[in-house]
Amino acid sequence: MGSGKNSSNAARKARIEEMRRAERARERRNRVLTIAASVVVVAGLVVGGVVLVNSQSDKKGSVASGDAKNSGDTGQFTTGKDGVKTWSGKLARTHVTTRVSYPMHPPVGGNHNPVWLNCNGDVYTEPVQDENAVHALEHGAVWVTYTDKASKADVDALAAKVKKTPYSLMSPYENQAAPLVLSAWGHQVTVKSASDPEVDKFFAAYVQGAQTPEPGASCTGGVMK
Repeated sequence: MGSGKNSSNAARKARIEEMRRAERARERRNRVLTIAASVVVVAGLVVGGVVLVNSQSDKKGSVASGDAKNSGDTGQFTTGKDGVKTWSGKLARTHVTTRVSYPMHPPVGGNHNPVWLNCNGDVYTEPVQDENAVHALEHGAVWVTYTDKASKADVDALAAKVKKTPYSLMSPYENQAAPLVLSAWGHQVTVKSASDPEVDKFFAAYVQGAQTPEPGASCTGGVMK
């Protein structure tokens, strides 16, 4: 049993290190693209703006403008024996440029902004836009949210965990039913504290987990808040 567990831990550490290397490579490519785009702008080429916009997109789906406030989601949550809620039904994935009304809070999927929220262990101290956070979930991130009823000790402990975990993010979120909630694409769980065993289980299952619509997509180069 011990050797099996050690092997599993080693494999997970190797997987996380590989994701870190991939993120560093993406950051280097993004810097090169940014410099190239700046040169184009200085030269006065109008198409430079298109290049900059495209660098913010994962090239998936079309962008809907105008009135696109509906999330496109259909279905409902079903709760498993472990307390994890799974969305049974459709989670839409269209890029929209408007605010979206989601059927769950925090949202676990649906139409979302073309630009993802940075989720490379990012901890936000102010509320973030749902539409950008949902795009991060699409990339395989786990989103930790908390209300003002959560203890400072729990918030600090969860923030420390997020900061060392690629493909995760954290932010305050008052419009939720419990002080501490963890969300992934199509999945959500309420935890009692930072030491709740479900925290580690949820991270292990859903950080770049099988539910991820776009595994390996970037968690950097998006928006910071």
